Amino acid sequence: MHQHAAMVTGGATRLGRYFSEALADAGYDIALHVNRSREEAEKVAHVIRAKGRECEIFPCDFLSDDLSDLIQSAKQCFPGLNLLLNSASTYEPAPIAATELAALETQFRVNMFTPLLLTRHFAEAVQKGQVINIIDNKVAYHQYPYAAYLLSKKSLAEMTRMAALEFAPRIRINGIAPGVVLPASQRTSDYIKWRIEGIPLKRQGDPNHLVQALHYLLDNPFVAGQILFVDGGESINLEGRHSENYSA
Repeated sequence: MHQHAAMVTGGATRLGRYFSEALADAGYDIALHVNRSREEAEKVAHVIRAKGRECEIFPCDFLSDDLSDLIQSAKQCFPGLNLLLNSASTYEPAPIAATELAALETQFRVNMFTPLLLTRHFAEAVQKGQVINIIDNKVAYHQYPYAAYLLSKKSLAEMTRMAALEFAPRIRINGIAPGVVLPASQRTSDYIKWRIEGIPLKRQGDPNHLVQALHYLLDNPFVAGQILFVDGGESINLEGRHSENYSA
């Protein structure tokens, strides 16, 4: 019986690192995808091996390398591969009026085309398994200052539902849409406080909340095609403007 194994894209930094280490704690060996963060990947691999799990690093540039090789290499290294977690992402804000073709191509290729193609190659390589896509609670909105990024994530959300239908029952596919959990380093404390004011639960999230969501999706065999928003209710706070909340 082969040990369970997971391919985690972008698994060396930010949320990807939390997911990689949580999966190791759950008994998975880790195929750790990395692009430029090789030093961070070595540190994560060391932590995972210290937990008693195997971890191998798989470099791949999603803008230029062959994606089919990534899954095949992971499967050869870990015959028990049965989970693909698409966490890698790229982000470049710009409204539609300032969006160039290159920005569209880069963000769609990393954030949507790659998860789609990796899902295809994963389904070809394994008999049974799961795919979990890390999305963004911004898909609930139409925030045009992030046009290319947000459109790519909205497409990823729709792809998650579509693929869940196509590959069921053999491959179970879901998504997680984080809210304010790990804000970018350039965000000020005032900005984060302002964001929290718009969250019904009036608090910032913690990576452990996302790990709990991950375990739920892994462990519940009757959940497919769902996107679990872990955002304190921020994405449902769409009351809109009306006469009773109008202040003249």
